[in-house]
Amino acid sequence: MSEDRFAQAAAELVAGRLTDPFALLGPHGGTVRTFQPGAEAVDLLSSDGSRPIGRLEHHGDGLWTGTLPEGESSYLLHIRWPGGAEQVTEDPYALGLVLGELDLHLFGEGRHWRLADRFGAQPGEMDGVPGVAFAVWAPNARRVSVVGNFNSWDGRRHPMRLRPEVGVWELFVPRIGPGETYKYEIVGAHGQLLLKADPVARATECPPRTGSVVAPVPDFRWTDSEWMETRAARQRPDAPIAVYEVHAGSWLRPLGEGSSIDWRGLSERLVPYVAQLGFTHIELMPIMEHPFGGSWGYQPLSQFAPSARFGTPEEFAGFVDACHREGIGIILDWVPAHFPSDAHGLAMFDGTHLYEHADPKEGYHQDWNTLIYNLGRSEVAGFLIASALWWLETFHIDGLRVDAVASMLYRDYSRKPGEWVPNVHGGRENLESVAFLKALNRIVAERCPGAVTIAEESTAWPGVSAPVEQGGLGFSYKWNMGWMHDSLQYVERDPIHRAWHHHEMTFSLVYAWTERFVLPLSHDEVVHGKGSLLGKMPGDRWRQLATLRAYLAFMWAHPGKKLLFMGGELGQESEWSHDAEIAWHLLERPEHAGLQRLVGDLNRLYRTEPALHRRDAEPNGFEWLVGDDAANSVFAFLRKGEAGDPPIAFVVNMTPQPHQAYRLPLPGAGRWRELLNTDAAIYGGSDRGNQGFVQADGNPASAACVLPPLAALMLRYEEEE
Repeated sequence: MSEDRFAQAAAELVAGRLTDPFALLGPHGGTVRTFQPGAEAVDLLSSDGSRPIGRLEHHGDGLWTGTLPEGESSYLLHIRWPGGAEQVTEDPYALGLVLGELDLHLFGEGRHWRLADRFGAQPGEMDGVPGVAFAVWAPNARRVSVVGNFNSWDGRRHPMRLRPEVGVWELFVPRIGPGETYKYEIVGAHGQLLLKADPVARATECPPRTGSVVAPVPDFRWTDSEWMETRAARQRPDAPIAVYEVHAGSWLRPLGEGSSIDWRGLSERLVPYVAQLGFTHIELMPIMEHPFGGSWGYQPLSQFAPSARFGTPEEFAGFVDACHREGIGIILDWVPAHFPSDAHGLAMFDGTHLYEHADPKEGYHQDWNTLIYNLGRSEVAGFLIASALWWLETFHIDGLRVDAVASMLYRDYSRKPGEWVPNVHGGRENLESVAFLKALNRIVAERCPGAVTIAEESTAWPGVSAPVEQGGLGFSYKWNMGWMHDSLQYVERDPIHRAWHHHEMTFSLVYAWTERFVLPLSHDEVVHGKGSLLGKMPGDRWRQLATLRAYLAFMWAHPGKKLLFMGGELGQESEWSHDAEIAWHLLERPEHAGLQRLVGDLNRLYRTEPALHRRDAEPNGFEWLVGDDAANSVFAFLRKGEAGDPPIAFVVNMTPQPHQAYRLPLPGAGRWRELLNTDAAIYGGSDRGNQGFVQADGNPASAACVLPPLAALMLRYEEEE
């Protein structure tokens, strides 16, 4: 290096603008240079630290230079700091490359599926030296440094090497390890100084702190081999799937408002509760780290890190393991549609629109004040798919519920004319998102057998749950938002008006098998002024509870998998607040404890009666018995399983007027046992019913049934001897 170039590089280093630190620092022939601002002395030690081999001279402004003695090929730095502190360390600029050519190639193509094993912060060894390897994508940055307590958050001390092939910066920092807090200090494309959290961090500080944390290499002790071997069968379209949706921070607050339960507490309290109620799965609202708790996790910034609010990644893995031991699957809400614009996050990451679109017509989400991922960039799409695989493969997650799919599919989603950019064909379909979703589902199916993906999708986009090879998007299931909207609208009406809106309960059966559906009564229906499920029901408290019981029975009998948000099983009186726990005190009232008992019994019937789930996604598993009795607001249908499975007849009376001898058509003469009556006293009802069974006679067969007010019955056929 010429004197002029040396002087220029030294000045750039001191100013924090040096792009290529390896050209200046470290060993160069017989010369050693190191930047240690504030040091009182810097010596060279032999590689084993046993003897001094030279002293460096202070060149000025923290840059120390000296000569490596002939015959010495490696060395340690011995640094003396003011106050008598001493430090012995390897020189990071004497070490080699962090990433291999295959890593760079796969990343550039958007196909590095184990991104979090190579990028971010990786504890390990290089040339026998313990430390942490850092790697981050910032192709338009002028300089990137890793900063933390280990270097006094001084971006000049550990500037990183640029791998120009794909714009990745890397550095191995010796003698630090798991638990270190760090960020990246970036000089952006236009010279702006940025301080960013690691997009691929596997652990973070607890909000409101925003630092990334070096996590240990994952080494979880799993005991769920039996679950993993049987998972595929448990999640097929012909299996019973009943999901309990949970916001981890507010299911239970053991010390009152503001407190929070952790993963260990949830393992001890939530898991047995869900098992006792008979749910097959827990769906967690997003637990990827997110800066704003009020977003409920739907504005995540760390797509690879479980939120530090609830404990460590190891403790989260322990929670999943505890669920699997109890036969409960775990579904995570996962958000690839958008991200918040917090300064420490992905926005303008390297001083340019790297993860987001530059044009706000494509890159800004007006509804949520967030930024939209640029899925046309292979690196961004690959980053997100690697995140999905990280949860499924590393944490044994059983499924991902993909949030806001509708917003991804349409370029004009929630936009007025002139506020969106058409695709290359002039249409409104977001071709890049479609390609991303297909790739996601194809790769998940290939790499994670038995895992499921579930789309929150509210439009009539065809083939959401059809296989990719058949032109579909490839999801395992789709939320049935139409069923939710129509049926809730119906039960919110006063019974006197329901006769004129009968179709709101029957229309879902017109399209029930066009997709593989999940019926969702999710958190979205009990927030933002919508009231609780119970609060939606008209009438006095008795009628509200009776209507809710009948409605839940209708949901469990209707084709499709089930999802209920926490608190719905208690008959929560007020809408959900993330600052408080659900209304556990209601269980002191018999009528609310009865509702909880009903949900448990519905789950048990759903799981044990093959007719209620075996042909869930097939039209020949359903048959109307009474679909047009609008005058009485009565609905009745038959659920059928395979040959030999006894059919289940379901009938519901959605008026407060009981029927003493309602003539119910049935497919066979004989005895039909009353498996469930939502008006039973044990559920808080008036205890009207059929004394355990009805007798069907005639050809065609029918039975005179007692239909209690605002109540549902399930009847199982028993052949006469």
